[in-house]
Amino acid sequence: MIDNKTIQTMLARKSVRKYTGRVPDDEAVRTVVRAGQQAPFASQLYSVLLQRGGKAPFGAPLWFVICVDAHKLERFMELRDWKLVTNDLSLLLLGMQDAAYMAQNMVIAAESIGMGSCFLGEGSLSAGRIRALAKQYKLPPRVLPMVELVMGYPDEDFPPRPRYPLDFMLFEGEYPSLSDEQVRLAVDVMDEGYLAQDYYKHAKAKIALEDGRPDSYDYDSYSWTEHISRKWGQWMPDAADMLGALRERGFDLRPERDTAAEAGSHDDQ
Repeated sequence: MIDNKTIQTMLARKSVRKYTGRVPDDEAVRTVVRAGQQAPFASQLYSVLLQRGGKAPFGAPLWFVICVDAHKLERFMELRDWKLVTNDLSLLLLGMQDAAYMAQNMVIAAESIGMGSCFLGEGSLSAGRIRALAKQYKLPPRVLPMVELVMGYPDEDFPPRPRYPLDFMLFEGEYPSLSDEQVRLAVDVMDEGYLAQDYYKHAKAKIALEDGRPDSYDYDSYSWTEHISRKWGQWMPDAADMLGALRERGFDLRPERDTAAEAGSHDDQ
């Protein structure tokens, strides 16, 4: 591989869950956010919320929330005598990309000046969390909390976590037919890497089995494949609550409705 300082910074990135008491100054905060802005975008469909101190996860001094923001888009379109008519699904998908690109640029910028960070993961994407953040920050309609990110100066050091082998995720020309053996070899890289670092044992991060299923794993055998299978095999099977939270934020992902028929049904009541 080609090696340079930027590549080294990116390959050394890891999720930090323990921070020193040193508080990043305003210059560091502005640097990180300004670098984030230079990520590619569809229409800069984002805003960044910041909370300093308080009770941030892992004792981090900085707590960012990167939002999908169509509110500002609508405001400047109004000034130019335009109305936003793009469907909410397309708008939201592009906004999610904008917010994610912004957040990742912030992470790499932080790494480059000696800070660490941790994305808060799927917990920040629950319907309840969306509602709580909207209330806390008094968000206007069409602003959706998307990425939660804590940041500060690391008080721990460990090797980067493993990733899939390149030949399991870089497919040139067409997507291959994956054999069971190829899948096993790839996930073995992940499982053995996490076990070698005692990741789940140190974190005490074992997802309980639901529906009375017997658990044959201890922390000497419980690793990435089992953890991810339990998470996606048991978590949030019904999207109704999430769709409701999105509608409350102003993003309605239901198919186009017959508004005239709906109006008539309301008149009858």
